[in-house]
Amino acid sequence: MSLPHCPKCTSEYTYQDGDLLICPECAHEWKEGEDTEVQVVIKDAHGNALADGDSVTVIKDLKLKGSSAVVKVGTKVKSIRLLPDATDGHDIDCKVEGIGAIKLKSEYVKKA
Repeated sequence: MSLPHCPKCTSEYTYQDGDLLICPECAHEWKEGEDTEVQVVIKDAHGNALADGDSVTVIKDLKLKGSSAVVKVGTKVKSIRLLPDATDGHDIDCKVEGIGAIKLKSEYVKKA
């Protein structure tokens, strides 16, 4: 009997425990045939859904930790990349002109 690969990390080492399938690499558990696609929707400060490649505008002055640089209100950031697995709340990866690559929290931006 061949078990399916883990839908989360694509590991081939899944095993069955009762009616659950378990991945030993990422500890993901699911039932066979269950829809395991969980869509994480990242929203801006006004509740608009964001997508990779969107442009956003910063709605608050943001001081950068460990630097004297500040991202000013109204700064437009193009071509964002979303990080749905972010554990620290910084769920947008982007490049800000004059500053460089940084991560932002979606609660401080609005969709442009």
